[in-house]
Amino acid sequence: MLFERRSFLKFLPAMSGLSFLSLPENNLKAGKLALRFIIASDGHYGQPNTEYKKFHSDLIGWINQEKVQKGVDFTVINGDLIHDDPTLMYDVKSTFENLRVPFYVTRGNHDKVGLDVWESTWGYPTNHSFAKGEYAFILGDTSNEKGEYICPDINWLRTEIAKYSSAKGIYIFLHITPEKWTDNGINCKEVTDLFSQTPNVKAIFHGHDHDQDSQKTLGKKPYFFDGHFGGNWGTAYKGYRVVEIYEDETWQTYQYNPTAAPILNSFNGKK
Repeated sequence: MLFERRSFLKFLPAMSGLSFLSLPENNLKAGKLALRFIIASDGHYGQPNTEYKKFHSDLIGWINQEKVQKGVDFTVINGDLIHDDPTLMYDVKSTFENLRVPFYVTRGNHDKVGLDVWESTWGYPTNHSFAKGEYAFILGDTSNEKGEYICPDINWLRTEIAKYSSAKGIYIFLHITPEKWTDNGINCKEVTDLFSQTPNVKAIFHGHDHDQDSQKTLGKKPYFFDGHFGGNWGTAYKGYRVVEIYEDETWQTYQYNPTAAPILNSFNGKK
């Protein structure tokens, strides 16, 4: 841990303007962690008239520091990695490779690249999943090369959920919410019905709506937003969401604002 912390501090000077985070001393909930991960979205790398390089270096610094101070098993960047220009996909990948934790990505409506370019860049298709320990994580595609809003592939989702039927919990990541809660949502009733009918689906996470950073409920399942860490609109702060899963199978999540009163919109989940 000492070596890791020193290595991180050595990395800090490269990130101009980064102040040391004031992380909470105690978890909102006491207990031994099984997994801890971070979700961020909507960096919009390359968006004109934004400080997109600073937005990314700030996020990477915050997550790397969380790794040192609190532990992070992985990060999900939940869509809108770039801002419309397909040639930027390699650049944003190279930027995210400065993260000191494993990271996974979903395609958003501004990630206007074809399936072949996506897979050759990231090494997996736009619909993909993985397991960590006794938990499963499903990352679905909610757009296409044109940037249209689309429902995730219901047949693929059914197959993936069935594959992880014995997992203690399934956590799902979709850039665009499958319910018309906001102007930017889309109705995908087959998808939300599937989630509500699957006992071990614990939570669904979204980006896309930069001004949303709280939680909504549908079919007794919680759906979460994480604001944004880039772009030119949205919540007044740029931040990310933390999820902590405990060995007793309970879990919690909260939105994190690294530059002010840090913890927002906390939620405690049951087994």
